[in-house]
Amino acid sequence: MSLRDLVSEALGGLLQRPGRSALTSLGTVLGVGTFVAVLGLTATTSAQIDSTFNALTATEVTVEDTGGGDAGDVPLSFPDDAQQRVEKLHGVEHAGVYWQVGLEGREDDTVRATLTGDAGDGERGASVVAADPGLLGAVEPTLREGRLFGTWHSEHRQPVAVLGAGLASRLGITSLENAPAVHIGGRAFTVVGILDDVERQTSLLLSVIVPRTTAEDIWGPPDDSSRAKMLVSTDVGAARQIADELPVALDPAHQDRFGAVPPPDPKALRSSVSNDLGQLFLLLACVCLVIGAVGIANTTLVAVLERTPEIGLRRALGARGIHVTGQFLTESAVLGLLGGLVGASVGTLVVVGVAVAQDWTAVVEPLTVATAPAAGMLTGLLAGVYPAWRAARIQPVEALRR
Repeated sequence: MSLRDLVSEALGGLLQRPGRSALTSLGTVLGVGTFVAVLGLTATTSAQIDSTFNALTATEVTVEDTGGGDAGDVPLSFPDDAQQRVEKLHGVEHAGVYWQVGLEGREDDTVRATLTGDAGDGERGASVVAADPGLLGAVEPTLREGRLFGTWHSEHRQPVAVLGAGLASRLGITSLENAPAVHIGGRAFTVVGILDDVERQTSLLLSVIVPRTTAEDIWGPPDDSSRAKMLVSTDVGAARQIADELPVALDPAHQDRFGAVPPPDPKALRSSVSNDLGQLFLLLACVCLVIGAVGIANTTLVAVLERTPEIGLRRALGARGIHVTGQFLTESAVLGLLGGLVGASVGTLVVVGVAVAQDWTAVVEPLTVATAPAAGMLTGLLAGVYPAWRAARIQPVEALRR
């Protein structure tokens, strides 16, 4: 029999029972569709990691004063001109030292708001952050009202404060029209601005932020319980180099005191996520393909039993066992191919649908879509081996007796 005859006979056998053929190929559709969707979603997610790993993360460096090396009796604190030293480095946009002021154990550790001259109820345990002006630039804030304190406030050690929106709401400060002030441990600070949002260090939205120099005059430098840190925002692509240069810029004689933490490598992150997703979902796709193959094998075997008289008649008219085997293998392969084509289409539509819903860019490898129908056909071909072998062993005399 020619290939044309085999395909024609196979299509005729499948079209005799279209409902059964459609249900038989459903397992292959699910398996191939899952296979295409998994690879497409993995590639799309990997590409999305590059876009979500944006300038906010890729341009952020954190520096800690570890006190390591041979610092000896050098105090554990950043130099007074740390901001100026770091901002001179090429590629640095903003930099600022900050730490959380420890009010615990003091006589008055509450933060109170003054709106009309009388102090209202206080917020016990509210966070107070001492910071350089550069920190407020590095966190990329959005102001609800007022302004940020600047270099002049820091140099002249002014008692001013910037409130996060969350804490301002709790203190009842919604506007700066009445010149509100906050009392921190009994000391008054004029509120010059309210942060509506920040891109980095979101904990600042629940904090009072005061100039670093003012905080040192009132409460002293940071201690071991509240180590000072520095936040540095850089140009895109400069973060890792800046991280290497920061210890030298801050203290050339005691570089080991400062530990700079650069942003993680996006390639390693993408590779890790891709591998995890790929291994998990490819296993699911293989399971679906196996289920589809079992379905095709079972249905083809039942078809062999039902079509025993037809097989006997063919054998009696001169068909050989290899011809019967070829016919049933072709039917199984065609079922698998059709399931692969539909599954590849469904998988591609799933990837596109998810990408559109999430406002992503869909990524589907052409090679994946091209090989998916072949994978379906191979699955159907393997599933039809045993039923075709059984059909070829049917003796014409025994088949015609039924």
